[in-house]
Amino acid sequence: MKKNISLFLMIFISVFTFAQKTVSGKITDDDGVAIPSASVTVEEPGKDAILAYGITNSKGEYKVTFTSPEANVDLKVKAFNQKPVTKQISNADQNLNFKMQSEATEIKEVQLKTKMITARGDTISYDLKAFNSKNDRTLADVMKKIPGIEVNKDGTILYQGNAINKFYVNGKDLMEGGYGTINNSLPKDAVQKVEVLENHQPVKILQDKVPSDQAAINIKLKNSVTMTGRGEVGTGFGDPWLWNVKLTPMFFGQKSQWVVNYKTNNMGEQVENEGNILAFGSGWEGRRINAAQNNWLSVENASVPDLPVKRYLMNSVHYLSANYLTNIDKKKEWELKANANYTNNAVERESNSTTTDIQQGTKYNTKFLNNFYTDKVKGELIFTKNAKKGFFKNTTTFSQFWNADRAVAERNDKTGYRLGNEALESPTSSFQNSLSTIIPWKEKMINFKSFINYQNDRQTLEISPANYLQFPYKEPGSTDFSTINFTPGSTALQTFKIKTLDTSHSANISFSTKGWTFTPQIGIDFSTDKLTTNFDGSTINNSPDFNSLAYENDLKFTKINPNASVGVNYKSEAWSLFANFPVNFNNIKAEDAFRNVSKSLNKTTFTPNIFAQYSFASFFKASLSGNISNNFGDIQTAYAGYILTSPGGFNVMNPKNPIPQTTTKNAGARLEYRNPLNNIFFNVGYRLSDAKNNLLASSAVNELGFSVIEYIESENKRTSNSYYAEIGKYFPKFKTNASLTYNNTNSKSQSRRNDQDINTTNDGNTLGFKLNNTYFSWMSVDFNMTKSWNKQSNGIIQNDLGKTEGYTHNLNVFFYPIENHTIGFYWDQINSKLGQTKLNNGFFDVSYQFSWAKKKVDFELKWMNIGDRKVFERINVGDATITQTTMQLRPSQVMFTVKFNFK
Repeated sequence: MKKNISLFLMIFISVFTFAQKTVSGKITDDDGVAIPSASVTVEEPGKDAILAYGITNSKGEYKVTFTSPEANVDLKVKAFNQKPVTKQISNADQNLNFKMQSEATEIKEVQLKTKMITARGDTISYDLKAFNSKNDRTLADVMKKIPGIEVNKDGTILYQGNAINKFYVNGKDLMEGGYGTINNSLPKDAVQKVEVLENHQPVKILQDKVPSDQAAINIKLKNSVTMTGRGEVGTGFGDPWLWNVKLTPMFFGQKSQWVVNYKTNNMGEQVENEGNILAFGSGWEGRRINAAQNNWLSVENASVPDLPVKRYLMNSVHYLSANYLTNIDKKKEWELKANANYTNNAVERESNSTTTDIQQGTKYNTKFLNNFYTDKVKGELIFTKNAKKGFFKNTTTFSQFWNADRAVAERNDKTGYRLGNEALESPTSSFQNSLSTIIPWKEKMINFKSFINYQNDRQTLEISPANYLQFPYKEPGSTDFSTINFTPGSTALQTFKIKTLDTSHSANISFSTKGWTFTPQIGIDFSTDKLTTNFDGSTINNSPDFNSLAYENDLKFTKINPNASVGVNYKSEAWSLFANFPVNFNNIKAEDAFRNVSKSLNKTTFTPNIFAQYSFASFFKASLSGNISNNFGDIQTAYAGYILTSPGGFNVMNPKNPIPQTTTKNAGARLEYRNPLNNIFFNVGYRLSDAKNNLLASSAVNELGFSVIEYIESENKRTSNSYYAEIGKYFPKFKTNASLTYNNTNSKSQSRRNDQDINTTNDGNTLGFKLNNTYFSWMSVDFNMTKSWNKQSNGIIQNDLGKTEGYTHNLNVFFYPIENHTIGFYWDQINSKLGQTKLNNGFFDVSYQFSWAKKKVDFELKWMNIGDRKVFERINVGDATITQTTMQLRPSQVMFTVKFNFK
């Protein structure tokens, strides 16, 4: 590993082999009047290769920083109605002023061309028209083709491989991170350009004081007041009858913005996650989280294939959301935002599996048929003031879940064949409030932050008949194992309740001097969990006795963390630095008197984090980062009463288990290059992670035959090393955007299974390629490919059994034989290999679309899964098991859809 790190650092440092040089000065005309907006470029002599560039400000001043191995470079100055100036200069720091001569030129013909990518300061602008194809309709369609930008499967937008922190429309943050709705439904025709705001600090009072390493996206519309939106209505032939409706009207004004969204379908399109928070802004804005249930109990679940969701999702979904923003004062500093959404979803899933346990030499078969029901409502109210002279933000969020899961389970193992019905009810209530305010005080800033989260989870798991549960059991006084004899026809019932209160309060004061900002802070974090559980079942001869306290929990788990820290930030033209040095006084206590649980931990920890970034030669950014974090377990490591977490068996923790302690160290180095002049973007980096645990988890069978999780006091580590690289370029001549990505990850971990220590090593490699081409007027191509190799070894899984390969590609080709007519061809290929076993899965779709150009209405007929492939096969390798699974897919279906813009 040391050799790998040294090699990477040599490559990383080689960028700095040649020292940077800076040329600055002033550009004036014959009369000594400053010339603004003149371009100044530094180029290699005799080559048309730009090393760096700059633009003069309103005073005619410029500054260009470059790196070159040459002894001399060419400096070129151009300005409108001025004679260009070219001068060869030495490769050294210097100050050069230029006087440009007026030059009037008779122009016979003027042809205006908008640049595809332009840069000004930390803002890079993309002209959307340069990247779209005839078949694109929404912002998301085009966004995927822009160099330097990626869109993940969950809708998250990445810039240079990192998630954005804000998504604006005309400079306003309507969606507060849940930007999927706009990205998927905003018509491309309404957009003038997409702006990337690099190193974006969203809190205005902190700009030029507290730097940021994240970028933001601003969608600049063609009109300052825009009424627009997108709609689709479709019906189809399949089993059952198919429907698809999408209605998303939008309004973007100077004072207010709103988006209303209703989507419903049963044809396999996942729309219910559009409201998820994908961008979380700055920590100075407070704290926001996606509310999630504490799902301790579960029915047995069918497996999900590694395919696009549309290939396997058997759904019936209704999703309704509304987002509203308005300014509530004349200065337009105060904003009120109200967001709400409702989800009603039913999903059906089925799979069959054969699992081989190599360590125990056993094999068993399972078949699961699931129905998952989701009912969820969320409401949010946000008051914000974001001004140069102050900041205030209060976010109140309420979420309610009424979820239910069903399963019909079949098992065939050494105990024989059995069939069971499983039902889970999971209501949850969640309330959050986050407050953050920054108040200027003379030359200082005072920041108060407060976060409160209260959540109440209840779950009830019912299994019928109870004798589906074939658990090993040893009668008291006996030496032989048997199985629990549930009363015939009876039902097993597991109840679970947990109430969670999580609070965090802090205050700090910031003061700045000469580009440095120092922020001392004090705070206190407090959380408490109250867990109560009970298992109810009837057995022959009342053995075991489920009415005993051993099958209950009444546990209280509390964490108190007073803390103090000092934040250090520095911002200059080339450097950005932010660091935090916190000291945490951790106090943890777990108590359940009837289960003999009484444990505590008091420990002081130092958890610094630091990030430094250096910008040079106009196009490069180099950064280093590192942090230390601690985790001391949670309530899931402390309960000591048996819980039927799933129909697979009872789980319990040994009450003598100490509190787990995990210390994680992370470090990384990264080099970025983005050159809008020649449309090249790339980044390369290295990440190192080292997690040290004081305990090693071990699953053992106790004297009753039940599985007990015990922790052995044995220091163990999980290490991971990753190298990654990405390069992308847009070729204007060929109207092609191409990018290549590579990732290599090596990891080592330790575990324990059936009293055997297992040391596992993994070596994974992933290669990705993306291509978008619109060169031909009669055809466009979108192609995405991923190739992966993984080698796992632990003494049990090794040789060919530990080698897996995967290949995935998505190919979309569109033909335009006649104006307003489009024929589409879609090919999804998913291949996998384990040892000598190969599984190839191909899916094909075709479509025909007629566009009523005058009304901007599309009529589409699409045939999906032409081959009517009904199942998908996959092989999984665990620590000591191999599982081959067959999963149900959506059958062949035909959809007719009408698509339109609202305006």
